[in-house]
Amino acid sequence: METPILIASAPNGARRTKADHPRLPITAGELVETAVACAEAGAGMMHFHIRDPHQRHSLDPEQYRRTLTELEAAVGDRMLLQVTSEAAGIYSQPEQIELMKRFAPHCISCGLREFIRDEGDLESASAFFSGLHDAGTLIQYILYTPEEAGWFSKLCQQGAIPGSRHFLLFVFGRYTEQLAVLPHIDDFLRQLEHHRLPFSWMVCGFNLQEFEQAEAAAVRGGHIRVGFENNCLNPDGNLTGDNSEQVRIMVSLAERHRRHPAGKDFAEGLYG
Repeated sequence: METPILIASAPNGARRTKADHPRLPITAGELVETAVACAEAGAGMMHFHIRDPHQRHSLDPEQYRRTLTELEAAVGDRMLLQVTSEAAGIYSQPEQIELMKRFAPHCISCGLREFIRDEGDLESASAFFSGLHDAGTLIQYILYTPEEAGWFSKLCQQGAIPGSRHFLLFVFGRYTEQLAVLPHIDDFLRQLEHHRLPFSWMVCGFNLQEFEQAEAAAVRGGHIRVGFENNCLNPDGNLTGDNSEQVRIMVSLAERHRRHPAGKDFAEGLYG
């Protein structure tokens, strides 16, 4: 029996520019074109970043609203649109919280380690997450190590993380450092074996690791994030034509494991 799989496109990220790939979308118009192409290719979700006039990462709420309005007009009924709260070395934790509270997005990704750097951040981060959840925001928590997965579970038990169902993103690799040995998906899942609440999970990997982790996720019932944010290459190591080509590659990979691409309604159902 075939089971659904959510394929999320992450077409630009906070760091890469057109010097990395000429088809990396920067402007709102380029993001709209990319979103339409990725939706047609089989993506049910898009995780996107906005940039300032110098192509630098931005969390500006007004610019985010304008871009989101254009995207919703183009693909709103086909694709869940997720914004980022990423600091990218530019924003402090209080600035991230303030800007995202002003923006009040429908769907957001939050790196757990960015919002709770130590015990001193626990109160403000918990209040931020709870405020978003109470407002109906769909929060995906980003975890970079298996140990963070265990930490996330403990925070849920303590009541610091709201919700009765969670959607997680496991990250394999880094922008700033080469890891000698990458963890395995099972290392993340093992840390969540005794998690008391239902959860769903997605993976993303850097460069060619993207495809290896995607296949492992497809086999184990997880979901996939793909795109130029982390990788501009095809499985053969050559540059991909555009983000929608990567989505099509993932659709073919998933179908080999009897998983069929799901749409926006399925994506929203992964949160709680």
